[in-house]
Amino acid sequence: MNVFLIIILFILIGDYALGLVVDALNVKHLKTDLPTGFAGYYDEEKYRKSQEYLKENTRFGLITGSISTPAVIAFILLGGFNWVDQWSRSFHWGPIATGLIFAAILLFGSQILSLPFSVYSTFVIEEKYGFNKTTPGTFVLDILKGWLLAIVIGASVFSAILWFFEQTGPMAWAYCWGALTVIQVFLMFIAPVVIMPIFNKFVPLEEGELKSAIEDYAKKQRFKIKGVFSMDGSKRSTKANAFFTGFGRFRRIVLFDTLISKHTTEELVSILAHEMGHYKKKHILKSIIISILSTGLMFYILSIFMNNPALFAAFQMEHISIYASLFFFGFLYAPIEMILSIFGNMLSRHHEYEADAWAVRTYQRPQSMIAALKKLSVDNLSNLTPHPLKVFLSYSHPPVLDRIRAIQGFRRSAR
Repeated sequence: MNVFLIIILFILIGDYALGLVVDALNVKHLKTDLPTGFAGYYDEEKYRKSQEYLKENTRFGLITGSISTPAVIAFILLGGFNWVDQWSRSFHWGPIATGLIFAAILLFGSQILSLPFSVYSTFVIEEKYGFNKTTPGTFVLDILKGWLLAIVIGASVFSAILWFFEQTGPMAWAYCWGALTVIQVFLMFIAPVVIMPIFNKFVPLEEGELKSAIEDYAKKQRFKIKGVFSMDGSKRSTKANAFFTGFGRFRRIVLFDTLISKHTTEELVSILAHEMGHYKKKHILKSIIISILSTGLMFYILSIFMNNPALFAAFQMEHISIYASLFFFGFLYAPIEMILSIFGNMLSRHHEYEADAWAVRTYQRPQSMIAALKKLSVDNLSNLTPHPLKVFLSYSHPPVLDRIRAIQGFRRSAR
C-alpha cells in the first residue's frame, strides 16, 4: 500500500480517536458541586444547565466527527479528488483557472455537506440553551457574504500562490511567504473598516459614564484610540465579548451590546484594561510574528512535497498539479499544525495571565475583574472544571478558576 496513504489514514483516524478520548475525559471531569466563589452567580439549575450544554455539544461533536471522518476517508479511497480534477480540467482554461475550479468544488461541497450540522448547532442546540438570536435570513446572508469574501480575497490569494509556484522555481515558497505576509498585514488594517462591517453594525458609544470612564483610563495609560464602538452581537447570539481592532492611532475599542447590558462600568473598564494589556505587553505583535514564521515554515515544507508522484498516487490522481499539491499537503501538515497550535495555546494562556495582571495593576479594581469573569462564564455557560488534557490541547485562555486565583495572587502581591 502507498506509504503516504497509510500516513494520511493514520493522521485522520488518530485525530478522531484523540478527540474522542479527550472529550470523554473532559465530560467525566465535570464536578457536581458548584466551585467556591460562584455562589450568587450560578444557581443550582443554571449550573446543571451549563454541564448539559457541554455534554450536548460534546455528543454533537462526536456525531459530526463520526460522519465527517469516514466520509473524507471514503472520498480519498474512492478517488473523489481525481474525479473533481478531471471535471475541472474539462474546461481547458489553464492551470490557475483549473486550480480555482478544483478548489471551489471541494470547498463549496465541503460547506454544503457541513451545512446541516451548522443549522442544527445554531437553531437547535444554541436555541435550546437560550443563546441563538440568528434568524434564518441572517444565517443565509452570512453564508453568502462568506462566499463573496472567499471569491474576492481567497481566490486572489490562491491564484497568487499558484502563479508563484508555476513561475518562480525553487524559491517559490519564499515568494509566497512574502506575498502572503504582505496580504495578511494589509487585511489587518482594512478588516475593521471594510470586512467586519459587512457582518455587523458598529456605532459610536453614546456619551455618558461608560464612555468617559473608558476614555479616562485610556488617557491615563497614554493609549491612543480612534473611538469606542458598540457592535450588534445580539443580532446572532446572547454571548458577550469585547476586543480591540486596528493599529496605532486607528485602534478602536469594540464592545458587544450584550456585554454592555450585563456589566457595570467598572467591570467593563476592567475587561478593556485586560485587552489593553495585550497591546502594552506586545502580545499582538508577538502573535503576528509567530504567525508569519509559522506560515514560512508551512510554505517551506510544502515546497518539499510539491508535485510528489507518490503523494498523488495516494489520492489516485491521474495528473500532477500544483493546486492539488496544496490540498494534499494539508493532510500531511495536520500533525505539525496541531503541535504548533499546542505551543501557541500555551503562549496565549501565558499572555492572558499577563494581561490580567496588567489590568489589576493599572486599573486597581481586582474585584471588578473577577466579577466580570464570573459573569462572562455564567452567561456563556462555560465549563468551570475542564480536564487538564483538554486545556493543554485546545484552550487559548486559562480556565476561569485559574484566572481568578491568579488575580487574587496579583492583588496580594501588590500590597
